[in-house]
Amino acid sequence: MAMPAGRTGPRLRVGVISAGRVGAVLGAALRRAGHEVIAASAVSEASQRRAEELLPDAAVMPPDEVARQADLVLLAVPDDALAGLVRGLVNTESLRAGQMLLHTSGAHGSAVLAPAAELGVLTVAMHPAMTFTGRAEDVERLTNACMAVTAGANEAGWHVGEALALELGMEPVQVPEESRQLYHAALTHGANHLITLVNECSALLREAGVEVPDRVMAPLLSASLDNALRFGDRAITGPVMRGDADTVRTHLRVLAETDPAVVDGYRELARRTADRATRSGLLRADGAEDVAAALDEEPS
Repeated sequence: MAMPAGRTGPRLRVGVISAGRVGAVLGAALRRAGHEVIAASAVSEASQRRAEELLPDAAVMPPDEVARQADLVLLAVPDDALAGLVRGLVNTESLRAGQMLLHTSGAHGSAVLAPAAELGVLTVAMHPAMTFTGRAEDVERLTNACMAVTAGANEAGWHVGEALALELGMEPVQVPEESRQLYHAALTHGANHLITLVNECSALLREAGVEVPDRVMAPLLSASLDNALRFGDRAITGPVMRGDADTVRTHLRVLAETDPAVVDGYRELARRTADRATRSGLLRADGAEDVAAALDEEPS
């Protein structure tokens, strides 16, 4: 693979642990940026297939062997497995001074890599702020995403993380070590719960006789997301913002009749919406009281 024009950094030998949705895609992106992905760990059939498709030149090896072969070791494992993996790599003497060790967990900062840092390994937490399918198109989607970089007090780590993010075409965003969990909670609350909300909306529309709910939802939800990102709370619309308490009561009733499990979520989100609309001056005090009263009633 030809080196990208304008590259000034060294060509790194990259090892990926493991070739899941995130690891395989980031490995492919590093390969496209001019680095050499020489090894990857892949246990499941799905990860082995991703390694073949996205990391065709990488040898499939156990994690400790992947780490021994690489200059840059990318850990793309579940949050709860990360600390144990790092300890295992240290205990098996699979890491050495001068290597770079990166992890992609949003929930952890660089502190979880401390056992490796004590060996002289340069450690950085780099979380790509996007969702992954594990397919080739994700490599292109990276260029529209941000990379949250956490390196603790290690300024060199920040510069390495920043440079790698830019090589991938991403925007580096520095997240302090002490704020990493809040950062991850915020993104999880927005991205993961949005999927649940959209899928509940789709199911309710089908119950209402709408055969193509995605076609009905897409323009409305896309506009809502765009307006929220541009205008914040000023983008709030709907019956809660208008103080239409009777409409809220009707919603609670039909939801209770159709899918009672949705009622609590609707009620809590409506309360949060009313609070934000009130603080933003969109909902008058009397309207807020009427909506609050409707939300406190049991559907009849």
